[in-house]
Amino acid sequence: QVQLVESGGGLVQAGGSLRLSCAASGRTFISTYTMGWFRQAPGKEREFVAAISYSGGATSYGDSVKGRFTISRDNGKNTVYLQMNSLKPEDTAVYYCAADFYPSTIVADTAPSYDYWGQGTQVTVSS
Repeated sequence: QVQLVESGGGLVQAGGSLRLSCAASGRTFISTYTMGWFRQAPGKEREFVAAISYSGGATSYGDSVKGRFTISRDNGKNTVYLQMNSLKPEDTAVYYCAADFYPSTIVADTAPSYDYWGQGTQVTVSS
């Protein structure tokens, strides 16, 4: 009954930009959830990318994307976004949207903290 649907993935050349969207559907309303983005490349562990508090007042980023990616949310549209700039081949991965259903005041940066996950969207960055 809780569904998160990612979109916006695709193929882009190094240095380019892409914006991912994650929309909640059904009876899921994200206005009280911490929302996060994770990614997983072949042969690698799932990696934290970014997260944003329920109000949008606090954000957190993984070291590998800090300064290049920006997370934002529009609770009225029930959607969270990930703007990715200056993309590198190392950013190639499946990107997953996740919701922390029971957030604390600390923005979580670990996968076990999140309760609901989307199916992922592929991002491929060519050199």
